[in-house]
Amino acid sequence: MSVIRLALLACLLTLAASAFVACGGGDDATSIATPTIDAGTPADASSPTPQPPAEPTLQEYDVPAGSGPHDVAPAPDGTVWYTAQRSGHLGILDPATGGTRQIALGAGSAPHGVIVGPDGAAWITDGGLNAIVRVDTATDDVRVYPLPADRPGANLNTATFDGRGVLWFTGQSGVYGSLDPETGEMRVFDAPRGRGPYGIDATPEGDIYFSSLASSYIACIDIETGAAEVFEPPTASAGARRVWSDSRGRLWVSEWNAGQVAMFDPAAGTWREWKLPGAAPMAYAVYVDERDDVWLSDFGGNALVRFDPDTEEFAVFPLPSNPGNVRQILGREGEVWGAESAADKLIVVRT
Repeated sequence: MSVIRLALLACLLTLAASAFVACGGGDDATSIATPTIDAGTPADASSPTPQPPAEPTLQEYDVPAGSGPHDVAPAPDGTVWYTAQRSGHLGILDPATGGTRQIALGAGSAPHGVIVGPDGAAWITDGGLNAIVRVDTATDDVRVYPLPADRPGANLNTATFDGRGVLWFTGQSGVYGSLDPETGEMRVFDAPRGRGPYGIDATPEGDIYFSSLASSYIACIDIETGAAEVFEPPTASAGARRVWSDSRGRLWVSEWNAGQVAMFDPAAGTWREWKLPGAAPMAYAVYVDERDDVWLSDFGGNALVRFDPDTEEFAVFPLPSNPGNVRQILGREGEVWGAESAADKLIVVRT
């Protein structure tokens, strides 16, 4: 073949190849091309690597010596209220500074429980005064609502508000009752089986339940008539000390004598119980946080204990002070507060 013919053949092959690519014949070649990736950007940058949850931290705050803090209530303004049972004061802690101040409740006062009312005031059950006490912490105004004269020595313990804004309270001598803040009307009822009413709480629906330590039951109060319907836990003489509702209306109970936490489901009418960790647990306080985790104070283990109802697992947080004796727990989002009555301190678990 002549040199001219070879040249012509090479030209024809080049032109044919160009025409083939122009008509899409090169798709197979582009489908295996390697994409260009910025070496400084991870391929899954749109999905950040999940970080492990932060571990809860504990912090203690001193209150004046001799206070004997019994109950505690985080307040709307960021402070924390506590009942100084031994000195007869409502205490106010500023967690930002660690400073405290106290409001005297009157001669003979021995306050037990404190909660934040719908009006933003502190509402206190005062066993020494045998009265319900309201404190306006903005003005330090103290108003006392004595129990009727025929109900002396009620040994007032704790209180809660129903959905109508009526305060309900317990007295360990064997009574429970209500106070209407608008009218001042107070009603006091004899508890089933006598002595024992201690903890009390309202469900999200506004139902009121109290627990009886001495008689070992919980009871639902008919807020119209005041009648109480009793529900007994499976463990006899368990010592139902305090009670708290979760977001579903289930009642969680600290069983002091048995060292257990119990759950009563009113919708199903069923009970369940779990033993706290440790050799000799003594479950005193109970509180359910915004995530429906259940918190308890264990005198036997000198600890705060968290129970996860979904996994049925416990986490134990030893108290820095020994003994601490946390008698009540209450919280707000991200914080669980307790009053260490034996150490004259408040403690917070930041979750």
